[in-house]
Amino acid sequence: MKTVKFGVIGSGLMAREFASAAARWCHLNAGISRPEIVALASPNPAHHAWFGQNVPSLKHTFTDYRRLLELDEVEAVYAAVPHVLHEQVYTDALRAGKHLMGEKPFGMDKAQNGAIMAELAKRPELFVRCASEFPYFPAMQILIKWITEKRFGRILEIRSGFCHASDLDVTKPINWKRQAAANGEYGCMGDLGIHTQHVPFRMGFRPEKVFAKLSKYVTERPDGKGGMVPCDTWDNAVLICDAKDQGGNPFPLYMETKRMAPGCTDNWYFEIYGLECSAKFTTQKPNVFSYTASWGKEQAWADINIGYKPMVPAITGPIFEFGFTDAILQMWAAFMAEFEGKEVFFPCFTPQETVLSHRVYTAALESHKLGSVAAV
Repeated sequence: MKTVKFGVIGSGLMAREFASAAARWCHLNAGISRPEIVALASPNPAHHAWFGQNVPSLKHTFTDYRRLLELDEVEAVYAAVPHVLHEQVYTDALRAGKHLMGEKPFGMDKAQNGAIMAELAKRPELFVRCASEFPYFPAMQILIKWITEKRFGRILEIRSGFCHASDLDVTKPINWKRQAAANGEYGCMGDLGIHTQHVPFRMGFRPEKVFAKLSKYVTERPDGKGGMVPCDTWDNAVLICDAKDQGGNPFPLYMETKRMAPGCTDNWYFEIYGLECSAKFTTQKPNVFSYTASWGKEQAWADINIGYKPMVPAITGPIFEFGFTDAILQMWAAFMAEFEGKEVFFPCFTPQETVLSHRVYTAALESHKLGSVAAV
């Protein structure tokens, strides 16, 4: 099997998820080139040890990512770093001629995103995508297929969200995602928002106007050293957008990102309501595809247990269940397949889509500040 040599910049949770996905490439039954991690750049030496113990192909470790980019054998880079580093790291990777999988929001703000896109425009031969794994659950893939088949008729509304409750613990020590200096002014939108946008944007449902309600509930958190420090990012965001369906008909598109959502451990969901049919999916019921069956003037919700039937074929039998690590593997399979030039039913989030994402975030900040609707 052909391999593509990767360098990983950053060594946190998602970098290790990528290492795990690359190690499980034999799980796929698709003949897609395998990512081979040969280099790591992280300022944390303890993480070097973890990668050294668990990634047999690893040859090089650095504390300075620029040394990784100097390696000729590194063909592609996965950069999983704090938002404040996106512009510098991503543009440096592109200048070095590396294909790139970046993390959301692909630049800490609209200006930084523009700088990344300007550099990408100079290197059109490079393959670049942004990570977003949740749409790859098999039940969600069926919902996406129904949208492409226009089964819903005229759309009444769409609701897309990503919510968790970990920040309800006010004793939780602060991290960079809770500080605007590293996370950016977007707050929870920048950290969680692309996950709510991947499906609507790809299906052609583009926001034109937005009314945003942004909320801060916890203004300081423990620093882990016995003191307290400011917590100055938005905890929750609810965006109500004017959008249009495939026929040009207007409908409301609701997108919510919440770090303080009681009862939600890690809930990604998508709901679409139409004149002819409606459907919904949530990771709280990861195996279930829900849709409405018509009974004349009445409708009934029906649930189907989908099982393990992913977009990219795998060795797991169809009667078993699908989970988050499987979604990560499917996302990377989509990346590698598209990188090879193969047709992919639902590709990864594109750099061009991140531009629209930043326009939405920027409009949301303006809307909240003015208390009115803002153009995207």
